[in-house]
Amino acid sequence: MKFAVIDFETTGSSTDDEIIQVGLVIIDKDRIIDRYTSLVQPGCSIPSSITELTGITNEMVADAPELSDVMAEMYPKLYDCVLVGHNVSFDFGFLQRGLSKAGYFPFSGRVLDTIELLKILFPSLTSYQLSLASNTFGIEHERPHQADSDAEATAEIMLRCLERIEDLPLITIQRLHAIFEGYNSNDLGWFFSDIRAAREMQAEIDPNAQQYYRGFAMNVGDWSDQEKADRDKETLPETFEAFYEQLKTKMRDKLGFEVRQAQETMITEVHDSLEKNRHLMIEAGTGTGKSMGYLIPALYYGIKNDKKIVVSTHTINLQEQLRARDIPMLYNLFDLPFDTGVLKGRSHYLCLRKFEGRVNAADWEQAKEDSLTAAQMVVWLSDTQTGDEEELHLTGRGTFFWHSVSSDADSCLNRQCPWFRKCFYHRARNEANTADLLITNHSMLFTDLNAEHRILPGYEQLIVDESHHLEEVASRHMGKELHYLTLLNSLQWMYKDARSGHFATLRSKLGKHHGDDRAELWCQTLDRMYEHVMAVREHWDVLCDKLYEVVSTGSSDPGQNELGQYVLRIKQEELPQVWAELMPLEDNVYQELGQLIKSAEKLMNDFKDHEDEYDLQSFLTDMNGCIKDLGHCRENVRFFMHQKDKNSVYWLEAGLFAKKSSVLLNCVPTDVSKLLQENLFEKKESIVMTSATLTVDKSFQYVSEQLGFSPDVEEDVLKSVQLPSPFQYRQQALVCVPRDFPAIKGRAGEVLFTEKLVHSLAEVALATQGRMLVLFTSNRMLKQVHGELKELLKPHGIGVLGQGVDSGNRSKLTRLFQEGKANVLLGTSSFWEGVDIPGDALTCLAIVRLPFQPPSHPVVEAKCENLKKQNKNPFMKFSVPQAVIRFKQGFGRLIRTSSDKGVVIIYDTRVIDTQYGKNFLYSLPGPKIESMSTSQIVPRIQQWMGENI
Repeated sequence: MKFAVIDFETTGSSTDDEIIQVGLVIIDKDRIIDRYTSLVQPGCSIPSSITELTGITNEMVADAPELSDVMAEMYPKLYDCVLVGHNVSFDFGFLQRGLSKAGYFPFSGRVLDTIELLKILFPSLTSYQLSLASNTFGIEHERPHQADSDAEATAEIMLRCLERIEDLPLITIQRLHAIFEGYNSNDLGWFFSDIRAAREMQAEIDPNAQQYYRGFAMNVGDWSDQEKADRDKETLPETFEAFYEQLKTKMRDKLGFEVRQAQETMITEVHDSLEKNRHLMIEAGTGTGKSMGYLIPALYYGIKNDKKIVVSTHTINLQEQLRARDIPMLYNLFDLPFDTGVLKGRSHYLCLRKFEGRVNAADWEQAKEDSLTAAQMVVWLSDTQTGDEEELHLTGRGTFFWHSVSSDADSCLNRQCPWFRKCFYHRARNEANTADLLITNHSMLFTDLNAEHRILPGYEQLIVDESHHLEEVASRHMGKELHYLTLLNSLQWMYKDARSGHFATLRSKLGKHHGDDRAELWCQTLDRMYEHVMAVREHWDVLCDKLYEVVSTGSSDPGQNELGQYVLRIKQEELPQVWAELMPLEDNVYQELGQLIKSAEKLMNDFKDHEDEYDLQSFLTDMNGCIKDLGHCRENVRFFMHQKDKNSVYWLEAGLFAKKSSVLLNCVPTDVSKLLQENLFEKKESIVMTSATLTVDKSFQYVSEQLGFSPDVEEDVLKSVQLPSPFQYRQQALVCVPRDFPAIKGRAGEVLFTEKLVHSLAEVALATQGRMLVLFTSNRMLKQVHGELKELLKPHGIGVLGQGVDSGNRSKLTRLFQEGKANVLLGTSSFWEGVDIPGDALTCLAIVRLPFQPPSHPVVEAKCENLKKQNKNPFMKFSVPQAVIRFKQGFGRLIRTSSDKGVVIIYDTRVIDTQYGKNFLYSLPGPKIESMSTSQIVPRIQQWMGENI
């Protein structure tokens, strides 16, 4: 197979634009045999934005060949080739127009896109952007956006794809061919057909054939539920002190690693708390080495005492870090082997039975995107050992497809499933049961509590990392929520139209039994159920339309909250005027759903005795799951509309543009502290809570009370420890507060503040050459600053990246920021924590406003009302401590290693002008703090960054 890899640089992307450079690379027999490149005289001026992007100027193309001459050179080289491009539709369009202008016939051969091939063949690749993909494969790509360099990089990527295809098992190639058979877009069907035919001609002995199952290549064998063999624990020293001394010697000899004082204190405190069956709250800042600080004593204690240790994190990232980095390191240090399990929420795992059904039936809602995602997952199955969604890079509709094939309890066949011994979720649960150390997340922790401990194995010792999120996650999981699409998707699973949905599939299956009276009766029942489905959908649409009107007209300015959406609290004593009109609509939804569920359950009971005869087992299982989902939706709508729990807060959320399809009904308990004490802290022997941000004013009181501990709690019940930072913040971080910066008072004050902010940020960015992260609390202000700052910095070659403007993906924005030579990154919400940008990539952190939650947010408002009833000051007891913890998280983005040095600018003068401002500054880990005029900031930064550490 011969390939012609093309790339064009053009004056723009419309059909009226012109080609200014071509790049062509010919591949034959898996190697590059020819290259062609040329600049092209476009016959028009090149826009400055294109020159900035490509580096191609009007002077460079002034004497270049005309398009007809270039096409004359290229055309013969395309003969008998498959055309290949990276996002090939762009280049293909320009090629066809170029050939037409030059008087040639259009290209009529096959066309392939390397983006699609990368997606299929490298399903875990984190980016398909040409430069980033090239970097991943170690391909040199020094001149992005120049056609010869782009074509060369694309050709090298194509060669990697061909190598990957050679490595795939034949059975996987056959599956890919089946998925794309009859699929015409970009000739993928033909491509895999040709590959399949060639491979089937080869007589090959496959050493991995034993891992093929039901037509899929797997990277795992059957899991076993045999009990773990006993270990000789005599190899462990009798005391932890002796064990720890041995371990320190190994860490020094094998890893060249010295334990830091703060980490050593943490290790001792964690072990003591486990031994004494008490709870521990320990604040350990960045650089302490928290993970090792709790893993070492926890593993020793667990193995020595035959106790299972559960570690819970807030983020999947930390779970993966523990699994991929920290645990393997400890495997090499412990004399006694130990087992670790990782268990996430069930929807993170692929259900092989559902996936097989979708692929075999070619059941695609969107033929192109769904078949690409299915192909991606078929290849992934030959790699993965966990079946965890986190390993996949899903784009576009990929996440929708995943939800249709992910594991869930209600549609699980358990041991009756033909895939049971291969099942990823049951494998993970089995590993969790036998593991000495189980890593999970806060969300799973409370899902297990709600399920009366039927998901996680029994445990008495719990380590909670990132524990400043514990109360928030508990509130969310002890509450209820219902999105418009949650109910809609369940209905569409049953019936979308005459051809889509499981009812249509079932009707088609029953229709094969001509003259069968039973099948005829079932089809009539299905027809009646269609009517209920459509009635529920109609009533649900009308209800959500009305709810959108309520939230959009009644909420405060959505631009002021971080998510930029409508939010409205619904109070029993102050219901919106139209609420009485909504209750009959809710009742219609409730009644029709009841009828639908009742009919579905009756039909399922009729099916049960004949499921083998009519091949209905898989349908019955999935139908059972759908019925339970609809039942949950039905109860949640009623719970919300009737406000059944007086100790909960209720509110509506909606987006600015999606209208009814963005409506979200929320309900959470106002105070979960008592529930946490009763269901968690009083039930477990020892819970260790750790985070970099647990104290306010050097005190644990706020977090302690949020979790239900009394202010005078005894130390034998809960001990609190604040560890000194390992970093020299006095020498590494300078905090600047521009004391003359305007405050925000009214709309006019915000305009002045934003104007001054843009100019100050521009001056600082020029001094630091970008390398700056700016944290906002207002989505609207971020967008205002983004446009103006970009214009100011553009002539100086400094880029501006904005969350929600350039991308909503935090990882992507962080990567773009780090890879650019000079960038300013503007972020809200998720950028306040969990972002790790060590080294010189980040020199300056700007905090625009103190991160107070809007007082009008329903949860904040309800908590403040509760505190007022207790004669407490809600601002000082809740709003300030919560903002301080968020503020500390934001500050922690700057100094990530002992060699980092930088500046933090706080543009909110309340930190020095108000009595509560000292709570923020005093909570920081000892940086140098100076107030000055705005005009002095840049000179002081230049002086500070020039000083020796």
